[in-house]
Amino acid sequence: MLNRRKLLVQTAGFAVLGLSLGKAAAGSLPGIDNASMRGSINAADLGVQPGALDDQSKAFATLLREANDRDMPVFLPPGTYVVSNLSLPGRIRLSGVPGASRIVYGGNGHLLMAEQAEHIEFTGLVFDGTNRRIGDYAQGLLDLRRVAHLVIDNCQITGSGKSGLALEHASGRIERSEISGAADAGIYSVEAAGLEISGNTVSDCTNGGILVHRWQAAEDGTIVSGNRVERIQARSGGTGQNGNGINAFRAGNVFISGNIVSDCAFSAIRANSASNLHITGNTCSRSGETALYSEFSFEAAIVSNNIVDGAANGISLVNFNEGGRLGVCSGNIVRNLSTSGPYPADPPGFGIGINVEADTTVSGNVVENAPLYGMHIGWGPFMRNVVATGNIIRKAGTGIAVTVVDGAGTAVISDNVIDGAQNGAIVGHRWAEPVTGDLASSGNAGYAHLTIGRNHVS
Repeated sequence: MLNRRKLLVQTAGFAVLGLSLGKAAAGSLPGIDNASMRGSINAADLGVQPGALDDQSKAFATLLREANDRDMPVFLPPGTYVVSNLSLPGRIRLSGVPGASRIVYGGNGHLLMAEQAEHIEFTGLVFDGTNRRIGDYAQGLLDLRRVAHLVIDNCQITGSGKSGLALEHASGRIERSEISGAADAGIYSVEAAGLEISGNTVSDCTNGGILVHRWQAAEDGTIVSGNRVERIQARSGGTGQNGNGINAFRAGNVFISGNIVSDCAFSAIRANSASNLHITGNTCSRSGETALYSEFSFEAAIVSNNIVDGAANGISLVNFNEGGRLGVCSGNIVRNLSTSGPYPADPPGFGIGINVEADTTVSGNVVENAPLYGMHIGWGPFMRNVVATGNIIRKAGTGIAVTVVDGAGTAVISDNVIDGAQNGAIVGHRWAEPVTGDLASSGNAGYAHLTIGRNHVS
């Protein structure tokens, strides 16, 4: 019979055996290849060593070719790998220890480039450009072109001499990553197809945060959601080409939602000639120019449920003269605007809460502390089919400025609450010049294109 002492001895033996097996699984026993157990290639077997003092570009290129040929992932142990001028093959899955596996640019060209790749996946890696110059032929520290399926997850991209991540004709996702200190844009995508940029932090870039561009206006379909974008400069100058946290240019069907964007030299979110656009549920703080902007030849923009706190202008859906039309501006909070901007303002100036022109409804918004106009409707003859109803405007220079220039189209201004407008609740303008009394009390004053009624003024 098994007595208590024998039971304890055998149990202790099982415990020792279990500990030994655990150590073997951790790769502590000879003959056990940690990478092979994970089904990945051991980088050290091909001469790539963490912390090596010399440049490892040649060995790293061999490693990438081997991984492609065997269609296997590669794991990089913690440490620094100094490389330059690497061209990625068609299928690469490269992973490391987040914050510890560092691929460092050695200079004299580029870090990583891809052209016509089937699958590229980077996980848990740091890409450090060390602020070194990148060759004229490359657009970013990671320059990836025509990538059918791209995954960048839980990575850091820092210190690029151009854009941090430059994509062309890419689909896939960039998520949970940190991009900082780029000398151009943090993420630059052109001609995407089904790209998602979500959950990232993009900061301290000198010309742009997240850019979604196309060479010609067309459907793009990129989703930009849940990102934190902050401290974006406009070092290359201009009046809006640079300095934007999130920028869509000629890219249709783009969805921008749930982002927190702060301290951008120009716009928190700026869309130029981008149709079928959603800007929804974002928080935008301390924008240097117009916080939320849909401009030029766009058709269909929804700007809803955003918070703007601090900007030169709050929200603009404008440029009917260029074909910009068809919008919904609803449920937004806009407050604490300024008459100062990053350049001398064209008329009528900065300090406007919401600015719209054509085929647009403006409803359910709250505007507070807009020193010029709480709302600006139309510009000269460029106004058509605008409805402004159910809004609250308080503490504005003029509550609502509306164009009365000959040729202007229809506007309905009703059921708004206007509190504390210093220069009138609703005033007709010829371009930037006020030319009527307060239309909130006198009605349309003979301007047949205006319907004004049931506004509450205090």
